[in-house]
Amino acid sequence: MSSKRPILTSVVLVFALGAGLAAYNVRKTDADAVDANPTTIESSDQESADQPMTMADVLDLAREARQHLAGTLQDYTTRFVKQDRDKQGVLNEQEEMFMKVQTRVRNESEDAPFRVYMKFNAPKSKQGREVLWGEDLNDGKLCVHEAGILGLKRLNLDPNGFLAMQGQRYPISTVGIIRLLEKLIERGEVDRDNPNITIEVVKDYQLDDTTAELLQIHCAKPRGGEDDFSLAEVVIDRERMLLLMFRSFGWPETEGEAAPLLESYTYHEIKTNVGLTDQDFNPDNPEYNYPPF
Repeated sequence: MSSKRPILTSVVLVFALGAGLAAYNVRKTDADAVDANPTTIESSDQESADQPMTMADVLDLAREARQHLAGTLQDYTTRFVKQDRDKQGVLNEQEEMFMKVQTRVRNESEDAPFRVYMKFNAPKSKQGREVLWGEDLNDGKLCVHEAGILGLKRLNLDPNGFLAMQGQRYPISTVGIIRLLEKLIERGEVDRDNPNITIEVVKDYQLDDTTAELLQIHCAKPRGGEDDFSLAEVVIDRERMLLLMFRSFGWPETEGEAAPLLESYTYHEIKTNVGLTDQDFNPDNPEYNYPPF
């Protein structure tokens, strides 16, 4: 039994975003997260339109983007920044990673095996971590290389298992632009006819070097249930029909408090259809730092 304990400890440390760090993280990141506040918009930037945008219009736009990407978005690379709350409601640290993705919509039947490779740049405690997963690879298990002294061995984990999901809101199989669009459509349908929804549109919104469009979806009253939000922000690149950012804010517990961040996902510096191959999703790729076993 004593020989197994160091391995178990390493595995737990790899994905420990929960109990031990929860109280610290929720206080620190609530105060210090770079992207934890709603976007402030100057009135001169508002779109002046005869007809305000509705939730039905947002759904139409999301479906149009999803249809456009089907069969045309083979793969992409991006600098992905995320921050969200886990299933226990604890706000995790903001994470930044370089990511490679082969989409499942890269064929007409939309059943190509989804694959993703991540290399963490932040926070410092996770810098250098590598995570690789593919529906058709490694018996469907995560292949993890931890940074530092914990990275002496490859770890193979069930992507939906307790250890892999520790501190996570969603499993790795749901990451990516396509799935984010699908989530937006699923959630939007719930509020399609919600009379408390109003939408502000900002044209020429700048995200990095991309001129995009910002949609701010406001809800005047809580509706209850899962994913209840007071504000959701969506940034879409109309030229490429790419969803660049989604974030949502819940309801403050007391009047006058700032709305708490629920989740924030931003795709920076997206390069599409770069020709990723099997080697990009092979842990033995010499460009990666996976140990040999």
